[in-house]
Amino acid sequence: MLENNIKNWFLEDIGTGDHSTLSCIPKDAMGKSRLIIKDTGVIAGVEVARKVFSAFDSTLKMTQFISDGSEVKPGNIVFEVEGKIHSLLQTERLMLNIMQRMSGIATRTREYIQLIEGTKARILDTRKTTPGLRDLEKKAVLIGGGCNHRFGLYDMIMLKDNHIDFAGGIPQAIEQANAYLSERGLNLKIEIEVRNLDELDQVITKGGVQRIMLDNFTVVDTRRAVELINGRFETESSGGITKETIRSYALTGVDYISVGALTHSVKSLDMSFKAVK
Repeated sequence: MLENNIKNWFLEDIGTGDHSTLSCIPKDAMGKSRLIIKDTGVIAGVEVARKVFSAFDSTLKMTQFISDGSEVKPGNIVFEVEGKIHSLLQTERLMLNIMQRMSGIATRTREYIQLIEGTKARILDTRKTTPGLRDLEKKAVLIGGGCNHRFGLYDMIMLKDNHIDFAGGIPQAIEQANAYLSERGLNLKIEIEVRNLDELDQVITKGGVQRIMLDNFTVVDTRRAVELINGRFETESSGGITKETIRSYALTGVDYISVGALTHSVKSLDMSFKAVK
């Protein structure tokens, strides 16, 4: 999938030709460029960048100095790439777009993880990703130290409020989900969303799920919910959790905290790819 995406991304960017480069740089001119960090954060996408360079021009030589997951600061040089100047200029923007986005996600993930340090809670991403970039964005979360939730609608059953309402209620939704898995011989976890303590009581009574999502619960209600569940199900807090409140939620004893902001509104990490003169 990544190989196909890279081909399409080059088609999108270069189109009928990079006329800026073609007009002023000799075809066989050789050179070197280096990736320079201009911000403080966590680097991510180095290995993807290597694939971008290789896909475009297998003769490009990349010398790496800093690995994915490392903390970086302004002035750090992540890698140098040597080869045809045409190739360096035509791969520059695609590589930067990927690395800036991935590094921004990894940086934000690391920030959230540091805020809950010392608790049992783990940070999860969501499906609130950029269409076509989910694999890269979720990889960036892992590089930042977080955990991936489901990748799509196919690798887990997640019964949210709309599923429950359309199915006729919590017991019905759970029964139908388990029957579906049994009929098809599928081995998928079932997670169910609850909106209040009354719905939580229904799930505890019914059983048949592995994880309970506490959606938009207050910290007080989350702590009470964790006590009521008492380790019988995995627990996940979700909805409106910010940097200011996340530690309070983590201290309630929940297993996971999902944060859509890891991917849906992240600031890219500033960096540049500069010619070595």
